[in-house]
Amino acid sequence: MSLFITSEGSRVTDSEILGQFELPQLHQMYMQMALQQAEMAARSDEVPVGAVIVREGSIIAAAHNQREMLRDPTAHAEMIAITQAAEAVGGWRLEDCILYVTLEPCPMCAGAILQARIPVVVFGALDPKAGAVSSLFEMLNDTRLNHRCEVVPGVLQDRCGQILTEFFRQRRAEGKK
Repeated sequence: MSLFITSEGSRVTDSEILGQFELPQLHQMYMQMALQQAEMAARSDEVPVGAVIVREGSIIAAAHNQREMLRDPTAHAEMIAITQAAEAVGGWRLEDCILYVTLEPCPMCAGAILQARIPVVVFGALDPKAGAVSSLFEMLNDTRLNHRCEVVPGVLQDRCGQILTEFFRQRRAEGKK
């Protein structure tokens, strides 16, 4: 039996959840949590991207971009969340997890998703400049690779895109890169 936590904070079992929630509602609930991470990134003057990883109805990792703070070009939300999740499960194979991320993963993050064997990736906004899931490349479904993922695009797409648009509009107004 798995336990799920609803957006109101109440706990329900997987059998209860099947009767009360449909999969799109669950995706929206977890994407809201990824958006909370993105908002934390924006408050830290980081590009507002957030990610959560769910296993058996529980969030085992939650992260946001930290490239500026860590001075690390690889400190994307997905990379940090994957590392946290691997620590939580005690191994690198995340075969029973779902990754939720507010922005379509880049090539680096898509590679890490494949290496971690994450079977499902749910994302919000498309990334026309660096998206490696559907915009520029389809890395997660490339038949030449040894692992592929189910991809669920566009969950809370408008809000996920809006937080990025607002962030970069403010940066330009302040004369920042």
